[in-house]
Amino acid sequence: MEEDDANLQSFLRWAVALGISDSSISDCSSSSCLGRTLSVSHFPDAGGRGLAAARGIRKGELILRVPKAALVTSDCLISSDQKLSAALGKYPLLSSTQILSIALLNEVNKGRSSWWYPYLKQLPQSYDLLASFGQFEIEALQIDDAIWTAEKAVHKGKMEWEEATPVMCELNLRSQLMTFNAWLWASATISSRTMHIPWDTAGCLCPVGDFFNYAPPEEGNSIDELLDANTDRLTDAGFDEGVASYCFYAKRNYGKGDQVLLSYGTYTNLELLEHYGFLLQENPNDKAFISLEPEMHSLCSWPKESIYISEDGKPSFALLSTVRLWATL
Repeated sequence: MEEDDANLQSFLRWAVALGISDSSISDCSSSSCLGRTLSVSHFPDAGGRGLAAARGIRKGELILRVPKAALVTSDCLISSDQKLSAALGKYPLLSSTQILSIALLNEVNKGRSSWWYPYLKQLPQSYDLLASFGQFEIEALQIDDAIWTAEKAVHKGKMEWEEATPVMCELNLRSQLMTFNAWLWASATISSRTMHIPWDTAGCLCPVGDFFNYAPPEEGNSIDELLDANTDRLTDAGFDEGVASYCFYAKRNYGKGDQVLLSYGTYTNLELLEHYGFLLQENPNDKAFISLEPEMHSLCSWPKESIYISEDGKPSFALLSTVRLWATL
């Protein structure tokens, strides 16, 4: 625990030098990039480590700014490593997420000599995404749709690992970093922690910004309600070209000590488990998809993903209309 605390404090000091700040005014002499608006805290029943409000925060307020130079992207990792660039150049068919996963493992391979080492030390050592599930865990899901999704995730992970292995061989990565488990760790890091950027579909890793835990979008929020009246921008997070930084905004008012949350988007629990490795006890966006008998499904033109029961127990319009039509026959 003491070592973890020391690593965290070292990381927050490192972040100051990169210009990461929870204040509109950066202070390079500070020992931490946090403390004015946010603080690292632990929420055992709500996501574990996260960010708490260090003071009262108003909806729409800028709460964290991470400069572009502090974002971990494929471009920045490749441009600073000639060997990595040359190896990837021989395999032009790799996806953007495969490239970032390879670049991440290559950076881990450097150990303490990596410029990103303080950040890499903060990453989780394991994840619980569907791609990491064994046969026992997959069968325990019980629902056909969930089992199929998990099996597909495992197959995709193995296929991408096999395609990436020749590049990792060229990079002479340590043997433990070339295993399927290591690949699952890297790809899970990309899946669960990257944030959208306009110039790379793989996204970016955002030091400190990835400390935020998830909250589903509030039900009934329209675009007008999410827009800040003064700046016409969404009150959550995104890359701001004007200040060349990833900016995070409070999506609601927070009192001191409250956990400050970030919405990654609208997901069912199965989708959260597939892409982020966790479930919500109460998820207003959760759905139970219903497999209809072939003769029933043939009566409608609805896609299968529209046939479901919502978290509150209400059937979708597509399900209700299909059952009503079948009942008339």
